[in-house]
Amino acid sequence: MLSDVPASYIKSVGQGDWAAHTKREKAGKDDIKTGREMVNSGGNVPAVVYLASLCVALCVGAALKSDVVLENSATTLNHSMALVQRMEALLTQGNGSDVILRVQTLNTDEVKVIQVHSLVLTLQSDVFDELLQTRNSTAMVLRETPDCAAVFDKFIRYLYCGDITVRLNQAIPLHKLATKYHVWDLQQGLTQYMTQHLSSDSPTGHVVSWYQYGVQIGDVTLQNSCLQYLSWNLSSVLQSAEWSSVSEELLLSLLQRSDLVLQSELELYEALEAWINQNQPSGDTAESALKAIRYAMISPQHLFHLQKKSPVMLKYYESVRDLLFLAFQFHAASPVQLAKYFDVNCSLFTPRNYLSPAWGSPWVINNPTRDDRSFSFQTQLGPSGYDASKRVTWNALFSPRWLPLSVRSAYPEQGSLQPTRTDGGRPRIIVTPATSSPDFAGVSFQKTVIVSARKQGKVVVRHVYNFHQSTEEAGDFLLEADLQRRASEYLIDSSLYLHIIVKPLYHSLIVAKK
Repeated sequence: MLSDVPASYIKSVGQGDWAAHTKREKAGKDDIKTGREMVNSGGNVPAVVYLASLCVALCVGAALKSDVVLENSATTLNHSMALVQRMEALLTQGNGSDVILRVQTLNTDEVKVIQVHSLVLTLQSDVFDELLQTRNSTAMVLRETPDCAAVFDKFIRYLYCGDITVRLNQAIPLHKLATKYHVWDLQQGLTQYMTQHLSSDSPTGHVVSWYQYGVQIGDVTLQNSCLQYLSWNLSSVLQSAEWSSVSEELLLSLLQRSDLVLQSELELYEALEAWINQNQPSGDTAESALKAIRYAMISPQHLFHLQKKSPVMLKYYESVRDLLFLAFQFHAASPVQLAKYFDVNCSLFTPRNYLSPAWGSPWVINNPTRDDRSFSFQTQLGPSGYDASKRVTWNALFSPRWLPLSVRSAYPEQGSLQPTRTDGGRPRIIVTPATSSPDFAGVSFQKTVIVSARKQGKVVVRHVYNFHQSTEEAGDFLLEADLQRRASEYLIDSSLYLHIIVKPLYHSLIVAKK
């Protein structure tokens, strides 16, 4: 290699400097050759010496290339991949190993033997550092649960190479190992992996088990991410094999929420009935769950059917009888009359995010950055049987480039096109009733806009925006979305998939005392 260097370059750097440079290169090659000879001859190469030889080889090579090729500019030469490959080979071949890990699976005779290097383990984990300092021999016994023992070799490889391939069913055991041995970068990476792969397909589901694991270790971020995913995609979860694995605590937590996205309250009751039949919970748990169903959101016809045909309803009828009676009263009287005698602000009369046509409509906007769009749809005035025949027409307006008045005034009224996006511009959606009606007395309308997206090949709810009648629009609607980018995580095949839901909320009337 040195013979290929022009004589003019040697002269420019000086004979003395070039001689020193040549000496450094020769020393580096001698070090590499010595290390290889020791390994090839079967000699016991200390881990520190072997690792140092790798680093010297890379550093000398990097310095040489930088000096020869570039005369007056500095650059960074990255040989990290070569180092990773050599570290992996070091682990696989066991060259220079000074520690033998015997990983014993609890309650079995299975033992996995791994040859490792104390220097690597010490650098990556303070727990391993302490264990290595107190060991009495070259062998160290570690006892792990079956799921952790199955992925222990992957865990050790991460300590050597800094990368790891994770499958859905390996996330929890790897997270346990990272936590146990204080490998914090891996722990944080696995938490991020789980929050980003909630929608991935798996035969039996994984979100419920990840939530329960988050509760077990006190990881609030993981808990909230799983709970939000289950709530926003509950309709699909109810139809999956994962639903039967929901714990009692998670079930009751979900039933208390008003942001559940599902077809109807009847769908939720039928899923609860299936869960009770399969899990056979205690009477107290079954009663608490049944009391959390919002029977006023189920039509009278279906309530009558449940009273007579549902085995679970027949078994626990006494615990929910008063709720059913109140639901029938809700369906028989006008909301204004009902509000005079009952507290209609309770959860029984509060709708969830129902996807059935009576509550709203889907809206697919192709090429959403192109121009403003408008859309009209109808919903029922309210869920009560009294208002069953009454409809409200709604007008929705979507603008991809809404600008504040202060910015908009800078453009002429006519003869000039406003830019698609400018600083301060953002997508905007407004939902207003087409007409007013005396029937609106005692009722306000909460609008909910659901944005769907495709993640890991599955269409899921990406975001849910809520706003009330007084505002008519969501102030933070798609605030962080970049609709200009075709690969935007808010778009499906360059289209914006929305579902608008209008939920009537009833207000108790204040009656003055005479």
